[in-house]
Amino acid sequence: MDTAHAPAPDPVPTRPAPGHVDVWLVRPPLPGRPPADHHTPWPSGPSHTPRPPGLSTASQPPGLSAAELRRAASFARPADRAAYATAHTALRQLLGRYLDRPPGALTFVREPCPGCAGPHGRPAVVQAGGGPPLHFSLAHSRGLIAVAVAPRVIGVDVERLPSPETVEACARALHPGEQAELAAAPPGERRAHFGRLWTRKEAYLKALGTGLSRHPRTDYLGSDLSRRPARWAVLDLPAGPEHAAAIAVPGDRPDHITVRWLPAELPYGEGALYGEDAPYGEDAPGANPGGTATRSPRSGSTITRSSR
Repeated sequence: MDTAHAPAPDPVPTRPAPGHVDVWLVRPPLPGRPPADHHTPWPSGPSHTPRPPGLSTASQPPGLSAAELRRAASFARPADRAAYATAHTALRQLLGRYLDRPPGALTFVREPCPGCAGPHGRPAVVQAGGGPPLHFSLAHSRGLIAVAVAPRVIGVDVERLPSPETVEACARALHPGEQAELAAAPPGERRAHFGRLWTRKEAYLKALGTGLSRHPRTDYLGSDLSRRPARWAVLDLPAGPEHAAAIAVPGDRPDHITVRWLPAELPYGEGALYGEDAPYGEDAPGANPGGTATRSPRSGSTITRSSR
């Protein structure tokens, strides 16, 4: 597919077609910020993503299970409580729209672990009435949440770029080839380079179903595509200047990846930033702001990006 203007997305999310991936980004509320206004105006125009109907702006997280509410309340820091509640609220509301079910009626289970067959593998949503499978992955870091949805197994990760001291301390956990690439990067680019390496790695391990029980040093997810795990596609995503993000899927690279920012009023009001321009990683599908789609010569995938 050559460069083309992306059509305005349907306001009601539909299941991604084979070869397609949907990624939704949302910012958690800031501590001390007042609840969002239900009447916050939604920007209009061809480059804006319509607000999916049914996404709540209430301060009380709608649809969360008793276990999720207990988990949210267990966090000591208000920012962590807000991030967890926002992430799981967004996940339930998005999956509810895809599956045409109330968010609170969704039931989540754990697939068998690929290592020990125990019930702690990839999370999955129970789908009533059959139909094609719908897979998802959820990630959140300081200041950003990502939900990825696809018709096949998928992993997503997002990380706030670490401090130089954290990069130095955590680099030893990387694959030797990744450590060499990080050491060769210019000092001013090492934080972003580490962020790309780590998000690729976590996205891959989440899609694999092992998480970090598989040592991060085991698999190479660096710049040399020929050295990466066979029969897997791992791609960087745009996530703004302060974060790195990536997805991983088994098999061929997705033909089309749509990255959308959920409305600013969903998490915390009109003043929220969303859809910033962001640099792409070394092998990420390229994209232009304003809803254009660009094919990356390296990835063969197309990203459609909705930006403010």
